[in-house]
Amino acid sequence: MNPFSLEGKTALITGASRGIGLAIARGMHAAGATVVLAARSKDKLEALAKELNGRYVEVDMMDTASIARAAEAAGDVDILVNVAGTNIRKRFEDVTPEQYHTIVQTNLHSLAEMTQLVGKRMIARGKGGKIINIGSLTTFSGIPYIAVYAMTKGAVGQLTKALAAEWAQFDIQVNCIAPGFILTDLNRAMWQPESMNEWRKAIQANDRMGTPEDIAPAAVFLASPGSDYVTGQVIAVDGGASTTMKWPMAAPPSTT
Repeated sequence: MNPFSLEGKTALITGASRGIGLAIARGMHAAGATVVLAARSKDKLEALAKELNGRYVEVDMMDTASIARAAEAAGDVDILVNVAGTNIRKRFEDVTPEQYHTIVQTNLHSLAEMTQLVGKRMIARGKGGKIINIGSLTTFSGIPYIAVYAMTKGAVGQLTKALAAEWAQFDIQVNCIAPGFILTDLNRAMWQPESMNEWRKAIQANDRMGTPEDIAPAAVFLASPGSDYVTGQVIAVDGGASTTMKWPMAAPPSTT
């Protein structure tokens, strides 16, 4: 048996119409899974479902009733990937109540709601399952001007660990991927100034910008039988940004 095959598995992916969610959907389809794409963009979802020979469900992550309908429409799934998220970059003291609510609901509450509904169904089926949450560098580290986003991603990391402990008895593995600097529609404008790219190149071991396709293989692994003994982990896919740094000091002369 191929330990990384997803043949016979069904994967529900939120935020699947673009970026990291779409890359993960394509990766899981390539590994043999039947994908169920979840997002708001019906036109995009229809085309992508056809491309990937899968299904789609419309969902508004700001609406609890919509989340419940989507979870029900998805049916029995073996893999849940929680990707949907949003962010606003501004000083914490300037964040409005509406902006706060939008970020927390999209990134945290909706994820918890979807996970609760899908997880309950996994438990009832008795066939185990895989839950993969998408965190962030801010799951580990503090970065200015995204305090509310960081708060939600820190919570996602802790929810991952708690559910891994609670649902292990049902053969459900729960893990989190923490992407580093990945170019998506959510942050494209931020990376336009060359100064930002020079800063990124100076601080991490692999100095190139990440892509959504860099995240997909880790998600496929965590969805596969090959990760059955991996649970409760927050795995950084970040070019070393969370664990390395570069020094401007020149290397010492060789003594050989």
